Amino acid sequence: MSEAVVLTQVKDRVATLTFNRPEKLNALSREPIVQSIDHLREWSGDPEIGAIVVTGAGRAFCAGGDVSQMARAEDSGAPQQTLEEQIDGLRRSQELSWLLYNIPKVTIAAVNGHAMGAGLGVCLSCDLRIASAQAKFGTAYAKVGFGGDFGTTWLLARYTGAAKAKELYFLGDIIDAEEAHRLGLVNRVVAHEELSSQIIDIATRIANGPLTSYRYMKANVNLAMNTDFRTLLDREAETHLRCGLTEDHKEGVRAFLEKRKAQFTGR
Repeated sequence: MSEAVVLTQVKDRVATLTFNRPEKLNALSREPIVQSIDHLREWSGDPEIGAIVVTGAGRAFCAGGDVSQMARAEDSGAPQQTLEEQIDGLRRSQELSWLLYNIPKVTIAAVNGHAMGAGLGVCLSCDLRIASAQAKFGTAYAKVGFGGDFGTTWLLARYTGAAKAKELYFLGDIIDAEEAHRLGLVNRVVAHEELSSQIIDIATRIANGPLTSYRYMKANVNLAMNTDFRTLLDREAETHLRCGLTEDHKEGVRAFLEKRKAQFTGR
């Protein structure tokens, strides 16, 4: 039996998804994409999961699309899909980035190595990005004559600004973790040997926090990137008071008054 291309684990309310093609630097092909989407959809509605971590096996987070598979498809002699079929297929695959960005769980990229092309898009789609000091980042699309996918364009433009996003696209330079942090592409850079423990600490802390509050914090920040101030104020009025109806809010108030740490349940 061949080894699984995606590994999953759920522990202490934290779900971890690991791309598991280390010999290919975890390059994306149809199978790991479909499996990842299926897992994220399942975890999205699971009340026992409070945070989701995405990482890669071996020395890469994800090197992007599987270029060798693209070449084999060109040389196979098999009937080629129409352009429309290919577009539909890519749209289905890009659901991976959309789910990471949009589901009502905090998603965390543990960037253990190279995050390139589509892998960069997947990384940037997560709510938090914690990078090993050995991590590298790049768009890579210009090197193979592609234009950008998996949300990389939209995310880069918002995190770095249009001018820098164009530079990263046109030149295709690989940047290190410290430069990625300076540009706002990652939240923190940690020593490579400390990445796992740091991720466990952050993810567990979030997974055992006020999950309804996190749900609306995430949704509201996402909305803030594309709406006006008045719309966001109206939205906050609704979600702030919705959070006030939760048991976690009541527990938080009690803990504050009693000068102790709150014991949240996610309810």
